[in-house]
Amino acid sequence: MAQEDLFKKIVSHCKEYGFVFPSSEIYDGLGAVYDYGQYGVELKNNIKAFWWKSMTLLHENVVGIDSAIFMHPKIWQASGHVDAFNDPLIDNKDSKKRYRADILIEDYLAKLDEKIDKEVAKAAKRFGESFDAALYRETNPRVQGYLAEKNETLERFSKALNDNDLEAIRTIIIDKKIVCPISGTCNWTEVRQFNLMFATEMGSTADGASKIYLRPETAQGIFVNYLNVQKTGRMKLPFGIAQIGKAFRNEIVARQFIFRMREFEQMEMQFFVAPGEEMKWFEYWKKTRMAFHKSLGLGDNKYRYHDHEKLAHYANAATDIEYEMPFGFKEVEGIHSRTNYDLSRHEEFSGKKLRYFDPQTGESYIPYVVETSIGVDRLFLSLMCGAYCEEPTENGEMRTVLRLPAALAPIKLAVLPLVRKDGLDEKAREVVRELRFDFTCQYDEKDSIGKRYRRQDAIGTPYCITIDNQTMEDNTVTIRERDTMEQHRVAITDLRKEIAQKVDMGTLLRKIACDNHE
Repeated sequence: MAQEDLFKKIVSHCKEYGFVFPSSEIYDGLGAVYDYGQYGVELKNNIKAFWWKSMTLLHENVVGIDSAIFMHPKIWQASGHVDAFNDPLIDNKDSKKRYRADILIEDYLAKLDEKIDKEVAKAAKRFGESFDAALYRETNPRVQGYLAEKNETLERFSKALNDNDLEAIRTIIIDKKIVCPISGTCNWTEVRQFNLMFATEMGSTADGASKIYLRPETAQGIFVNYLNVQKTGRMKLPFGIAQIGKAFRNEIVARQFIFRMREFEQMEMQFFVAPGEEMKWFEYWKKTRMAFHKSLGLGDNKYRYHDHEKLAHYANAATDIEYEMPFGFKEVEGIHSRTNYDLSRHEEFSGKKLRYFDPQTGESYIPYVVETSIGVDRLFLSLMCGAYCEEPTENGEMRTVLRLPAALAPIKLAVLPLVRKDGLDEKAREVVRELRFDFTCQYDEKDSIGKRYRRQDAIGTPYCITIDNQTMEDNTVTIRERDTMEQHRVAITDLRKEIAQKVDMGTLLRKIACDNHE
């Protein structure tokens, strides 16, 4: 199946099965804003719970806060967002469509990678087991040509970004004949900067109202509370502060479903360290965060690091963890060494001392910060893309199944009476009443048992409990496993213990600790 077709199926599946809906759909929707449905919100809550526990339970020196969305406007001046939170915007004169110029170039580079991979794949098929992919990449003229083109473009692109040279960015687009996907032309406007923050007013009258912003990130709420947490929690360096919350960005081009939205949710952790120790902790958190992603079981080969070509003004190191979506490798999490920029700026703008007294050295200094920042919605999307599967069954039919990690699945088990008579339905509801205190359960009696299994497969339910006539005789039920479709019988009295072992989030947490050798 073509990757574009696969992504369309995933988007359709999200709506059809109650995971994600277009916001305000009965009014024809609102661009790049989405609502999470009944199964989507359960999955999203489980993702957030898993991340929160991976931070606060696995690290005794990481604590959490929940800061306000509205903050003093001087915070965004201090952070640089008022002056520097911009994206390069470019318009196509023929289609009248607007794009981010840097993403147009990144897409061009990704297409070169795809061409290289296709050449290697064709050669592998032609030469069979004796094929040496690494040698082919180094010697094949066509592959070397694509690689040279990529490196030359990347060098020019990196320089343009670091110099903030908008004309150089446009020149790359023109030189490489990058066309508008709608019009197919290179008839581009000049590149200009576009500030991404949403502004509003706070106050009871127009004359007395003050301009404030919807936060474009959650990190600043952590920085301005750093001293409160450090003192009240008697925290010693190094320590971290974690937060989950909404952020808002007026994206130029919001696309690819929930990957890039104007209202989204972040899970961020700022880790405060002594100056000079930031790179050690930067490497630690790179490794730790990769272990988090790989614990989800979507395939280790689906992840990679991508070091930034251009560092933000506050950073001395930055890398992304990318996941291979149907539309290519895309960032799901960023790890940044932010130096002491943020706390220094807030100390300057607020006039308040934000220094840490080190009892071991007797020094006072502004801590350095290593940040981990992950988009809840992007992780949600990577899970849906990685879990979605269409496969044939033994009877020749096709089934659609979401192979979500059992601990994160929105519904942990479905209880299904084989038929709605002979007391089987009453017995099934009795089982639900017994298990609902421990697991998210669903009772379903409509349609044949096969169709009910298919519905549960499609929403990712890992286990189905079937109540049949034998249940009425010996108080045992059938457990069907989603991934293998295998079934076995178990006593109702043992159900809680058996299901708990299979859906325990602690299993994923232990895997992170094991992979990270903690």
